[in-house]
Amino acid sequence: MAEVETQKELDFERKHKEDLQRIRNFRLMDDDFMSKVFEDKPCAECLLQIILNRDDLTVQEVHGQHDLKNLQGRSVRLDILAVDQENHTYNIEVQRNDHGAGAKRARYNSSLLDANLTDPGDAYDALNETYVIFITEKDVLRGGLPIYHINRIIEETGKSFGDDAHIIYVNSQIKDETALGKLMHDFTCTDPDDMNYPVLAQRVRYFKEDTKGVTTMCKAMEEMRAEERKEATYAKAIAVAQKMLKAGIPYEEIADMVELSVDEVKALDTKKPA
Repeated sequence: MAEVETQKELDFERKHKEDLQRIRNFRLMDDDFMSKVFEDKPCAECLLQIILNRDDLTVQEVHGQHDLKNLQGRSVRLDILAVDQENHTYNIEVQRNDHGAGAKRARYNSSLLDANLTDPGDAYDALNETYVIFITEKDVLRGGLPIYHINRIIEETGKSFGDDAHIIYVNSQIKDETALGKLMHDFTCTDPDDMNYPVLAQRVRYFKEDTKGVTTMCKAMEEMRAEERKEATYAKAIAVAQKMLKAGIPYEEIADMVELSVDEVKALDTKKPA
């Protein structure tokens, strides 16, 4: 028994050292770290003011790693969800690979905002103006530009469609002397002393050097690992349930065996009557 406890202590110490090293190497381009940094209103405000080129924008609330329900009722986790003083809503994501920032992903995130920010029976005019913002490690749209604004237009007239749904891509590869270029430089720094914006440097330094900040970050990383384990278990249950459906096993039996709800099992059945 003592040997088991000793091994657990050694494993904990090893994992803790690994976490401390990861924290030292974190950049704002790492979504887990970015989410914690931009939970701070002044940091989120700085970010949005630069990207939108607005110095009058005030952030009223901001949430990191925010869950929204998708059409199947399953939670989808956004890196950052912020709301400004005009009730405009912002989803900010960092993506280190092209696949995670595709056009369909942007469309999906935009639809999630609309579905989750209104109540049944609300008039369509009550929909918030929304912004889905991807900060990408590579130039995903391959235009050689620092920023891309995507808005629906009426092709025949060239006028705005006016649906108030905006998608913005920020290319972190361009680190020039503009405000946005300096911000993208900060997104790739591991050392807060090398950063341009004091409000961001102070927050990064807190999570990397302050005892309370480091502890908070270590706890967040453990919670993320637990969530990853939960998601892996859920994915395995889905795969098993799909095989059982093909074998003709009743919904209730499947739900009991794989620990899903009956409704979740039914939603997986592609052969059920419409």
